[in-house]
This record gives sequence, structure tokens and C-alpha cells, in this order.
Amino acid sequence: MSARAIAGVLGLGVDLTENARMRATLKRWNGQFKSRVFRPAEQRYCDACSQPWRHYAGRFAVKEAISKAFGTGIGEALGWLDIEVVRGAAGAPTVKLHDAGARLARRRGVQRILISLSHTRHYAVAQALLVGRENGGRA
Repeated sequence: MSARAIAGVLGLGVDLTENARMRATLKRWNGQFKSRVFRPAEQRYCDACSQPWRHYAGRFAVKEAISKAFGTGIGEALGWLDIEVVRGAAGAPTVKLHDAGARLARRRGVQRILISLSHTRHYAVAQALLVGRENGGRA
């Protein structure tokens, strides 16, 4: 291996979330669950939709997929609120990392996170791909 850092895929994660389970969780825990898992802008977006539970399920799946791509899961190294799903300029979902998430990405050399999100009547599925340079771009 040369002294140059290798660019490429640093991690891959996928998650499938049941819409009905998210709907039940929101009904039971509503504000308490939302404030622990979703940032205010995410809540405003989802709550403005006709079937908010479907959009919450999608964002939940994205956060899980990203935590799997990092290999940490949700916990001490990466929390729910460290990951925010936002709409890009064209309306497609993209990700913004905050606090511990941003620090973890810098340490790992992550330059970009690509996500794909899809919904059906019963499920939301998300895939996350971490792209960057191994060793934070250092040789």
C-alpha cells in the first residue's frame, strides 16, 4: 500500500422500519419519543405530512442505516440527534451530522454520506454509504 490514503467506501448500512410500529410508538410516546430521536426541523417536516408516521419511519431508518455504516449503532459514539435528515436542493433527502456525529465523521475520514430512502404502505427502507478517505485522509 502506498503512502497515499485510499479513497472509497468506508461503510455501508441498511435499515427497514415498519410504518405501523412507528405509528404506534408515536401514538404512545408522541412528544417524548420525537424529542429524543428527531431534531425540530425533522419534526416540523414530518408533522406537516398527511401520514407523518411514514415520514418518521423513513427518517428513523436513515439514522439506523447511518449508525450501521459507521459500525457503532446508536449509543455513546453516535446519538439519534447527531444525525439529521434534511431535504436537499432538489428535494431528495440528504444528511447533516451534528456534534458527536460530525466529530466521528472527521475522525473516520468521511467526506460524504450518500443515502437512499424509500417508502411503501407498510415499510420504510434506507441505505447509507460513507464515502471518504481511510485514516482521515492522512498517510
